[in-house]
Amino acid sequence: MLQLNAQTLAFMVFALFSLGGALGVVTTRNLIHATLYLILSLFGAAGFFVLLSAPFLAAVQVLVYIGAIAILIVFAVMLTRSMTRIRDLYNRQWLLSGIVAGLLFVLLLAGIILPVFGVNGPQGNLPVSDVVVDTVDLGKALVDQNQYVLPFEVASLLLTAAMIGAIVIARDDQE
Repeated sequence: MLQLNAQTLAFMVFALFSLGGALGVVTTRNLIHATLYLILSLFGAAGFFVLLSAPFLAAVQVLVYIGAIAILIVFAVMLTRSMTRIRDLYNRQWLLSGIVAGLLFVLLLAGIILPVFGVNGPQGNLPVSDVVVDTVDLGKALVDQNQYVLPFEVASLLLTAAMIGAIVIARDDQE
């Protein structure tokens, strides 16, 4: 049963930040407002890390991601001046994207609720792991050949390619 305590209220506030910020990002047409909503959403994710007793990850979330969003605002203003003059109000694919978003929401909701509550109601005593992971184990997992080093490097390459692509597009718009 859901208990109404300080941790539950904090979870609800951070969920409101995350979901409200995400909704603001996808609904606003202003680039600067979208980045501010993204900062709010990432702050909600940092709050989740605090609730999970992971203060290091919360600090990384605030310093790296929210700090990177501040840099994104600077680059967005500098590189995409032509994007601020949007003429079309609506996209022709809004119905398809709404259907896909609804299906994804139902899929994620089923993936969260069914493992916890099951088809026949609450499962009761779920197994809890005795292993507590600290930041040393996380750091080793990120650079270990047998764990997460490949996805970590692929993500860095994708981010570099996206940045180069943004610069090339911005230079083409100015000419």
